[in-house]
Amino acid sequence: MSTSGPHLQPLLLDWYRTEGRMLAWRRTRDPYRILVSEVMLQQTQAARVEPLYEAFVRRFPTVDALAAASAAEVVTAWRGLGYNRRAVNLRRAAEAVVQRHGGAVPSDFQALVALPGVGGYTARALRAFAFGQDAAPVDTNVARVVARAVAGAPLTRRDAQSLADRMVPPGRAAVWSHAVMDLGAGHCLARSPRCATCPVAAACAWRRAGAGPDPAARVAGRARVQGRFAGSDRFHRGRVVDALRAGPVGSADLPTVAGLADPGRLAALVAGLVADGLAEWCGDTLSLPGAVGEV
Repeated sequence: MSTSGPHLQPLLLDWYRTEGRMLAWRRTRDPYRILVSEVMLQQTQAARVEPLYEAFVRRFPTVDALAAASAAEVVTAWRGLGYNRRAVNLRRAAEAVVQRHGGAVPSDFQALVALPGVGGYTARALRAFAFGQDAAPVDTNVARVVARAVAGAPLTRRDAQSLADRMVPPGRAAVWSHAVMDLGAGHCLARSPRCATCPVAAACAWRRAGAGPDPAARVAGRARVQGRFAGSDRFHRGRVVDALRAGPVGSADLPTVAGLADPGRLAALVAGLVADGLAEWCGDTLSLPGAVGEV
């Protein structure tokens, strides 16, 4: 496997200097704010995250403020982002930062991945974007760019991470990683890549090799088929959480709120919300955790 690296780097960095997305979280090195943005971005597109991120960090401007908030307050502020369990994990991570690290988000990889909701990707993103360390966060966009433009060959996730690590220009991990992400989001698309307008087309290993079978097709292994959202457990969970944001719901009203007539499925769904820290029972009434008694 031959790679394209030294020629690609200046082309990509020059392009990013004028064409990169100026997202709100790219204008800060505050580890807490970057943690918030990275958790929000885990399963949500940047365009949808940006206005909600701005409102969230105004509501909870510091890790201490987030740690001191109730789960109900945090889940309510998370409205519009979906995958509400991330909100609970983010609050738990803030609590862990306060309790274990004196309120300072750690820079050590192992300490980061020990935080609730923080995996290897988020830990590397924090190290690169907040602490300026030579780390390469590899999401699906980055993995695709690395397989096509750098390797020109299919890669396992481990190989993609290893190659991405080697591509980081010393001391420039943040700007480099943002550039690779933007290339993947705007040009090196999963389907129908825009090679004709790609700023690194001249250095792309895949194109230089003749643009045969797409090397990115196997980079993430077999893709999971996303089931229909309407009618799914996630859909009905979301209905319940949205209702709880407005106030507690009695057990007799839950079938209507959830849109579920099957008592067994509804019971399992509510039990899952409780287990995930997204709801709690107070007698015969379901509410967001900590919501009962709030002023």
